[in-house]
Amino acid sequence: MIPPKANAGFVAAMADVLEVYHRPHDPRRPVVCPDEGGKQLIGDVRPPLPVRPKRPAKEDHEYKRNGTANVFMLFEPLRGWRHAEVTQRRTNRDFARVIRELLDVWYPAAERVVLVLDNLSTHTPAALYEAFEPAEARRLVERLEIHYTPKHGSWMNMAELELSVLARQCLDRRIPDLATLTREVAAWEEDRNRAAVKVDWQLTTADARVRLKRLYPVLEPVESAVAEH
Repeated sequence: MIPPKANAGFVAAMADVLEVYHRPHDPRRPVVCPDEGGKQLIGDVRPPLPVRPKRPAKEDHEYKRNGTANVFMLFEPLRGWRHAEVTQRRTNRDFARVIRELLDVWYPAAERVVLVLDNLSTHTPAALYEAFEPAEARRLVERLEIHYTPKHGSWMNMAELELSVLARQCLDRRIPDLATLTREVAAWEEDRNRAAVKVDWQLTTADARVRLKRLYPVLEPVESAVAEH
């Protein structure tokens, strides 16, 4: 059971994120959701058999493990734009490099980029200071407006939805190496951006008070004491 104080923290963070999600689209202050997910690289021991008439493709049950990779997802739900970047790792420096690319390559004209992030330890301004010189880190931080999802509430980060779609549509099969993964993810990204697939977020603060009533702390009435003279 979540203690009342934790409930209050959850509710406050949830209300903050819901307010951000219901802002109108503003190219000067775009709302972008970053997240990341891992992918195990698996190769074939024996070449798979291709599709033939009346016979599906077949692959041997044996396989070769080739390590793991990471996919950073940057998603602007109101514009229907996303960028998926494949990396070997997901360290503080990797996250910082992706954020700099977000600001300088993808949104150079934005006054500020509004980020909705979960509470992963790498998702902090400190990562920028670890990766870059102080002046550069400060320049980047000043162009960010950061909002965190509640603890245990990472489902509110809409980039998770895109990672789930990516996993179903592109990654649900054997991918042997980083180069293949990078190529396949780029093709998926191009196709999905061409369709400009957006997210119509429906949950409001008012809805949350009804649907998630159990998370809201119950306030006990305070009785005032009247001094007797």
